[in-house]
Amino acid sequence: MTIRSVLVANRGEIAVRIVRAAKALGIRTVQVHSAADADMLAVRLADEAVDIGSPAPKKSYLNIEAVVAAAKAAGVDAVHPGYGFLSENGDFADAVAAAGMVFIGPSGDAIRLLGDKVAARQVAEKAGVPTVPGSDGRIDDLDAARALTIRIGFPVMIKAAAGGGGRGIRIVQTVSELETQFPQASAEAAAAFGDGGLYIEKVITKARHVEVQIFGDGENFVHFFERECSLQRRRQKVWEEAPAFLLPAPIREALCDSAVALARSVNYRGAGTVEYLYDEDTQEFYFIEVNTRIQVEHPVTEMITGVDLVQEMFKVAGGALLSVTQDQITVRGHAIECRINAEDPARGFMPAPGRIETLVVPQGEGIRFDTMLYEGYTIPPFYDSLLGKLIVWAEDRDACLAKLKSALEGLQVVGVPTTIPLHLALASDPNVRRGDYHTRFLETWLETQFAPPGAQKAEVA
Repeated sequence: MTIRSVLVANRGEIAVRIVRAAKALGIRTVQVHSAADADMLAVRLADEAVDIGSPAPKKSYLNIEAVVAAAKAAGVDAVHPGYGFLSENGDFADAVAAAGMVFIGPSGDAIRLLGDKVAARQVAEKAGVPTVPGSDGRIDDLDAARALTIRIGFPVMIKAAAGGGGRGIRIVQTVSELETQFPQASAEAAAAFGDGGLYIEKVITKARHVEVQIFGDGENFVHFFERECSLQRRRQKVWEEAPAFLLPAPIREALCDSAVALARSVNYRGAGTVEYLYDEDTQEFYFIEVNTRIQVEHPVTEMITGVDLVQEMFKVAGGALLSVTQDQITVRGHAIECRINAEDPARGFMPAPGRIETLVVPQGEGIRFDTMLYEGYTIPPFYDSLLGKLIVWAEDRDACLAKLKSALEGLQVVGVPTTIPLHLALASDPNVRRGDYHTRFLETWLETQFAPPGAQKAEVA
């Protein structure tokens, strides 16, 4: 491997994860940070740190010129973008490569191709991957959108062609709603991503969100099986599992094979995720999108396969072939990840930055806490509220749920409200324990079943 030093172009728990993976490989680490993040854990762990600007992301973590200049000044061989921020920015990947460094991820062209949801859908169709009924390309005209929705039937989802994170998305039930929401979605997408382009998909009711972890070295392409990500709030994942529960073996095989076929069709290089909707009633699955980066939920895949995916990213980016073949990648046991956010469930999940007074992390076999926290750390108010991820592994799902509940009870984050109570309630919920849920389950459950500490339980309508 040719990589001897790396600049970590991110913050929070993923920056810590990358620094630790790099150190395990003997790679020198340089951590960038905004003025608000000078005391973050990744800065303390890295060999060097560089201040790249003021707290506003556009002036620091999203500033391509500042990040590339920091990397050049530090004399690193490579840049790891993590997730979020510039991780799926093709221009950033190109700028890193133009500066003579390795971008730890796919090429800028691949990011642009697969990062555009319309283009990715077309790639999937050519690779023989099933897609949700919808528009063949971007729809910029309301008349065309109206004609399409009448043809495929309501409800439909208006989605931003660029970006993600639930922005620019609207579900509409009627033509009149379409006429109102279409321009609003375009404006939101333009504000969030600089691109107001939209496309339309049929809504699959009671769908499950299943995604496949793919990896490629440009010559060889494999999958690390699938993850279940159906428990979502405002289209943001809250809880993830691997493997997907109650997924029939033939569907699992077809799903994973289709993801590898897509990766092979574009000579994919690095880590990526192909996301699908799965209709339990019809046992059909449909392509949604590709994420050309490491995912927040990658630890559950690591726990069931025993492969360090971040280290594998370094190895492949450094010129090595994949360290494992498909027949060497097997599933053992079950893993669940809970995203622990600094949010107050009793106040509508309002973000709650503040100082960490006490941190107690449960210990034991099959328990892992990927975090940015330490006692005395003050969480800045400028960024995502994710504090860390509690991941547990056990021989089967029932044992995993039992271990998860015990671990959640042992995890103490004192000083700020967190979403630990939410996960404790989910771990005990009969529907969750049975695997009887879908992508729209959590929103209703929060309104009718969840009683956070300090708040009265909502009345069931």
